[in-house]
Amino acid sequence: MNTSELQKIKQRYNIVGNCDGLNRALDVALQVAPTDLSVLIVGESGVGKEIFPRVIHDNSPRRREKYFAINCGSIPEGTIDSELFGHEKGSFTGAVGESEGYFGVANKGTIFLDEVGELPLATQARLLRVLETGEYIRVGGQKILKTDVRIVAATNVNMRKAISEGRFREDLFYRLNTIPVSVPPLRDRGEDIVLLFRLFAMQMAEKYRLPKITLTSEAKQLLLKYKWPGNVRQLKNITEQMSVLSKLREIDADTMLQFIPQDAESRELAPIASAGAHSYENERELLYKILYELRGNVSDLRREMNGLRKQLDEAQSFSGAAAIQAQQFDSSRNFPAVQADVDPRRTTILDAVAEEISEPESLNLSDLGRQMVEKALERNGGNRKKAAQELGISDRTLYRRIKQFGLD
Repeated sequence: MNTSELQKIKQRYNIVGNCDGLNRALDVALQVAPTDLSVLIVGESGVGKEIFPRVIHDNSPRRREKYFAINCGSIPEGTIDSELFGHEKGSFTGAVGESEGYFGVANKGTIFLDEVGELPLATQARLLRVLETGEYIRVGGQKILKTDVRIVAATNVNMRKAISEGRFREDLFYRLNTIPVSVPPLRDRGEDIVLLFRLFAMQMAEKYRLPKITLTSEAKQLLLKYKWPGNVRQLKNITEQMSVLSKLREIDADTMLQFIPQDAESRELAPIASAGAHSYENERELLYKILYELRGNVSDLRREMNGLRKQLDEAQSFSGAAAIQAQQFDSSRNFPAVQADVDPRRTTILDAVAEEISEPESLNLSDLGRQMVEKALERNGGNRKKAAQELGISDRTLYRRIKQFGLD
């Protein structure tokens, strides 16, 4: 495209700048506009990616049809499918009627999906089907619907990294990236920075009836050397701040330094691949830490519950035999024999615990249980089945007690 045609496009859309990267991006957008190919616009946040889908739509055969710009990152995950593809009546709480969704309303037109890298994986699968076949199904519906929509997407996410981390479908990326348009960051646009500053300063002067601010040569050099991590959006904000807050209408180097951030990180050169990407590393580390601590708490709770269950099992197992063995136990210690008046099988766990508390401090439930098992085995000549019947417990429980007390 020749220079005169390119300048007409810039004037129409109020695009300021003459750097090669910007001209190349505009040239690609205008060449792909007459086709129906999908376009993926990549660039850092704040570079002005939203202008290019409008240029593509207005110079395409669909220019008389509807154009929708949708910020995928601003729609909640729970409702984005309904927003894009519509829903049937009663498909979810609050669905009081049918909805066509953007893909239904924009039939024959163009949809611009900004921040497409933030789409949930389930929505990505639906979008892939639309790109491949033009078909989609409403939320809660069964009928296959058709749509004829031109899709232009934009992202500031490092898509290769998102694919490797499983956050974005590789097949969808290649479908969207049929024609890539790369928008350069502001720090790579050279003298365009000064031109944009003049534009924003003039707009502020006209809008608020203020004297227009200008730059000294030293201030201009500071403006060109700064890395502009926020790109055009940041330059506009700083220009507006100086227009309102600066008492001097000719901005010198000292005044410029008062408005440009002085932290070292904001001056570092960051590539596109990392400036806009959100790797979720901090969130992932935090979740791993929480899950690890939760697992430890659950393990501790499980051990405590197992210990408590073991004690209750022992008390319940031997409470029935406690009254029978008490007489022999008292005789072996020269105590008067005491006849139990209560049916041992009806003795509760609380009774067993009470008996344990009433014994001398040197005698605990484990000691009593071991002696009871030993004596029962001795009286029955080592016959475990008979010993278990005498103790009123199962063979399996007796076997566990033998293993526990080391009586093998």
